[in-house]
Amino acid sequence: MWAICRKELQMYFYSPVAYVAFAFYFLLTGFFFANDFLSSFQVDIRPMFSNMILFYLFIIPLLTMRLVSDELRQGTDELLLTSPANITEIILGKYAAAVIVQFLLVALSLLYPAIMATYGTLDQPVLWLSYLSLFLLGAAMMAVGLFCSTLSSHQMVAGIAAFAMLLLMWVIDWMGYSLYSSGRDFFTQFSIVQRLNNLQKGIFDLPDVLFYVTLSVLFLVLSIQTLERKRWR
Repeated sequence: MWAICRKELQMYFYSPVAYVAFAFYFLLTGFFFANDFLSSFQVDIRPMFSNMILFYLFIIPLLTMRLVSDELRQGTDELLLTSPANITEIILGKYAAAVIVQFLLVALSLLYPAIMATYGTLDQPVLWLSYLSLFLLGAAMMAVGLFCSTLSSHQMVAGIAAFAMLLLMWVIDWMGYSLYSSGRDFFTQFSIVQRLNNLQKGIFDLPDVLFYVTLSVLFLVLSIQTLERKRWR
């Protein structure tokens, strides 16, 4: 598993995709941070997170679309599937690499609260639980993107499928409310964005954490099952 993880990390940073994704992400988040914070000098990180999680919707499909689809396109999936590693180790290795890359996104964005801290005192529970929510959201979205990558040998198709699936999970509460106005609370429970609210207020809510962990495990299992079917075809 760790051998596959190392190989995937090398693929990330030997290709321009990760650099383009990182540059795009920090260019946009940096612009909005400068625009919002430097205009008011309000020492509050919560407005910053709304922009950061929105850009995840575009960055995550870019970072995950090649994980398995590239193997399918090049025909190296046969070698991988017949290697000593089992399907679970293959998927977990690729997922671990994706989560490490996503962790780098989260860690590097700590630059923004560091700048804020020079102008005042940050609310520490809000700061660290907000970053925990950002990491959990990204990890769950990476699992969704990995699953979509197992569905097609075309990276662009995998990326578009991941974007569409994540967008559906993003707006499911709004769509549910539009169709069934009395069921808004029910649909809100399945929104990957609404589940962030308590954590970003500095409130640790275990069900919210378990939601993202369960979502990640669910799509990892689906990825394993998809590759298992491909192995026996």
